Amino acid sequence: MFCRESSSSLQTVNIAKSLSSLFPKPSAFINPIFVGRRDKLPRRGRCKVTASRANIEHEGNVVRKNAPKIKVKGFITAQEESRGIAFSRPLDQIADIRGKSLLVELISAETDPRTGTEKDPVEDYAQRIWCEAPDEKYECEFEMPEDFGTIGAIRVQNQYHRELFLKKMEIELLDGTVTFTCDSWIAPKSVDPDMRIFFSNKSYLPSQTPEPLKQFRKKELETLKGNNREKLGEFTKYERVYDYDVYNDLGDPDKDPELDRPVIGGLSHPYPRRCKTGRKPCESDPSSEQRYGGEFYVPRDEEFSTAKGTAFTGKAILAAIPSVFPQIESVLLDPQLPFPHFKAIQNLFEEGIELPKDAGLLPLLPRLIKAATEARDDILQFEAPVLINRDGFSWLRDHEFARQTLAGLNPYCIELVKEWPLKSTLDPAIYGDPTSLITWDIVEKEVKGNMSVDEALKNKRLFVLDYHDLLLPYVNKVRELENTTLYASRTLFFLSDDSTLRPVAIELTCPPNINKPQWKKVFTPGYDATSCWLWSLAKTHAICHDAGYHQLISHWLRTHCCMEPYIIAANRQLSAMHPIYRLLHPHFRYTMEINARARQSLINAGGIIETCFWPGKYSVELSSDVYDKLWRFDMEGLPADLIRRGMAEEDETAKHGLRLTIPDYPFANDGLILWDSIKEWVTDYVKHYYPDAELIKSDEELQGWWSEVRNVGHGDKKDEPWWPVLETQDDLIGVVTTIAWVASGHHAAVNFGQYGYGGYFPNRPTTTRIRMPVEEPTDEELKEFYETPEKVMLNTYPSQKQATLVMVTLDLLSTHSPDEEYIGEYPEASWANDPIIFAAYERFKGRLQYLEGVIDERNVTLSLKNRAGAGVVKYELLKPMSEAGVTGMGVPYSISI
Repeated sequence: MFCRESSSSLQTVNIAKSLSSLFPKPSAFINPIFVGRRDKLPRRGRCKVTASRANIEHEGNVVRKNAPKIKVKGFITAQEESRGIAFSRPLDQIADIRGKSLLVELISAETDPRTGTEKDPVEDYAQRIWCEAPDEKYECEFEMPEDFGTIGAIRVQNQYHRELFLKKMEIELLDGTVTFTCDSWIAPKSVDPDMRIFFSNKSYLPSQTPEPLKQFRKKELETLKGNNREKLGEFTKYERVYDYDVYNDLGDPDKDPELDRPVIGGLSHPYPRRCKTGRKPCESDPSSEQRYGGEFYVPRDEEFSTAKGTAFTGKAILAAIPSVFPQIESVLLDPQLPFPHFKAIQNLFEEGIELPKDAGLLPLLPRLIKAATEARDDILQFEAPVLINRDGFSWLRDHEFARQTLAGLNPYCIELVKEWPLKSTLDPAIYGDPTSLITWDIVEKEVKGNMSVDEALKNKRLFVLDYHDLLLPYVNKVRELENTTLYASRTLFFLSDDSTLRPVAIELTCPPNINKPQWKKVFTPGYDATSCWLWSLAKTHAICHDAGYHQLISHWLRTHCCMEPYIIAANRQLSAMHPIYRLLHPHFRYTMEINARARQSLINAGGIIETCFWPGKYSVELSSDVYDKLWRFDMEGLPADLIRRGMAEEDETAKHGLRLTIPDYPFANDGLILWDSIKEWVTDYVKHYYPDAELIKSDEELQGWWSEVRNVGHGDKKDEPWWPVLETQDDLIGVVTTIAWVASGHHAAVNFGQYGYGGYFPNRPTTTRIRMPVEEPTDEELKEFYETPEKVMLNTYPSQKQATLVMVTLDLLSTHSPDEEYIGEYPEASWANDPIIFAAYERFKGRLQYLEGVIDERNVTLSLKNRAGAGVVKYELLKPMSEAGVTGMGVPYSISI
């Protein structure tokens, strides 16, 4: 056997030879020369074809024997688990020596024409014949009847004592090679004795499934639903069960009562559902689930693959977070300590922070940790983000503040002002006067009296970032938390003739409480020192609100969280051979694993979000409020989102069928090309498999999937009237395009620029810690503001600990791993298997390549001031391809980080 392995592996072979004497077998197996040579192996145990009615037929009194047989070779490519158990290797080597590494069955897709029943399977044992890390190759040889017909599926049983990642099987037939793409972990038979089924790369609707495959199609779905599960309780690593649960595992009341959190999901706090783990309830709060050690369960094939030959995957990235933070905290002893001056912030990029050289963080943060010499400790030194690399002072300017609402990290919140004056919809008896203090007199002063308010509204010149009604109910609660403060905010912008926005006013509001009445004040760009500092501080609060909303809503809720029910339902209701499953599958990769990791260390009680972002322990609760009040599936597609916010209106004569309210809106300009490309690809695909709408209505798997998404996965909103129904091709195209867009374009737009824009935290502070100096100040606070306004600004920013933790997190989350799979980069095997689908995919790929060129051209067109100009950060977040690392570009198929 040709196998390039380490010396320890070769020693394992010798151990296996010694142990093999314990097993009775033909003498040929004792001699190592026979290992891997199938022509020398004895026939016993190699191929088994059982005589049955498919092989013998009675015709009167005459028995007609089996049809002639042909020899067919199969080759399996697999990889072993990189963290495999060493003690199992001797036993596995014995399986190799005996030629019984894997048991493989071939399933015919055709029935016997004489009996009308399925044909008996043909089976053989596969033996490992070759390996060169990370791949291993296995060979089997079948004696297959000449009239066996098309091979519709294979079944595999793992004879090893370790799990195996099965990549593919190639079967050499007389008329060519048939490939079965597996890409799945197979547990050893000692753990899971059931044979795993893998269907061919040909897709079938349920009604078109070959008769012999229908039972396997149905049984596999039952397994994935957990209907065949014998035991209750926590799911184990090898299981592949997809089921639903509420977010009841974010708190940890058994560890500390202060870490108790409400259950998110249900009538009190509506929310999408997450993957069920089956863990035990907490002793102190049975409604919560225990968070004891170890990784949270996700179905085995949803985990990041360690078989891809790289350690720096999304899993390794998120695993680094809980390891890194204790080391940072050990250096920054005072968690409330502010930065003493702006130079100290700059030093994070120029000098770094010394960490203990025995901390072992270099492998976890290769981009950030500068290796220690013998004489000094490791250095945590941040790379300068692209924003300050291009222009170190841009973050101070109002133009940049406004530009980032269109071309920055959160382009999903700017909206058109449609009514004047601005007014709250909250109950004035609880929250005070609902009318905004931003009057037209204030605006007119800033826009130099160019037009009346009616003209500004008619000409669509006023835009707003409005976090007033969302934040106001949380202000008093958040202010009770240690070392933080909060306002409700509105920021008003005026649109100039050159398609740029200019901020003209920021209103900050506090609701009344038992001790004081409502407080609110309007700030405008200043022309003297005091008003300039107050304006800068007001901007800090407004940007902080946008940063929190971005992370919790635009990013977590609308992509990660809302995607999980689509994935769970698809695996429970859509067969792996269903064409819609195969269309959506690349958009689902690794999302459940990432979300499980987020529940462990990002959005959990006391995690990064609660520690470093302004909502604190109310973070996920706030995202539940937004889900309840604002989230609608029919508004998650890009065109519908733009129209809802008044940023576009339908126009059949315009490009993409939309006319943008702001012509130079980089996110929308690039996003609409990507949206149209995805939609055209989905349209070609859907119409190929569903030429008739009746096929959609009668597809029980498809209808079951969409019903489960609505009624279970997003069950808290199941009665909403806006849910699409699946009755026509256009219905299905709209649903699938929306899901594909959210997983790819939407997520890329709000994720991969996080370090570029948030890495220099004064540009996007995640929390504010003290009030505005004009909100009921003491004499001492006023004196400090007038004498050292810079110190007030620094005290407003996140602490050194908070800022550093966020910077590390954003760097990790902005990183493309080397095994990233970008949209349109490679086709799925099932797409390539069908010439019509493959041709459609090639057109899709061509449109994405066109988008790359368009983006490059737009980024050097100086008339597009929101993406080009001196020191302006190019807008590349929707550029499809990227290299590994922090690049500020690249659109993966899925939410994989």
